[in-house]
Amino acid sequence: MLMKNDYNLNISRYVSTAQPEELIDIQAVHGELVTLEQKIKTAQDKHNDFLKELGLPTLP
Repeated sequence: MLMKNDYNLNISRYVSTAQPEELIDIQAVHGELVTLEQKIKTAQDKHNDFLKELGLPTLP
């Protein structure tokens, strides 16, 4: 009597090839966003000062 062997020789069945997810430091990202928002606000205020000097409407 012959038995059908159900062997699977695919490497992925026995060895994980998945890459671990990169950990994201939420506090660091938040700090960077806060810093960027402050820089944007400073630049926009400076730009609006120039527009006022030229008698042009300012940005909101």
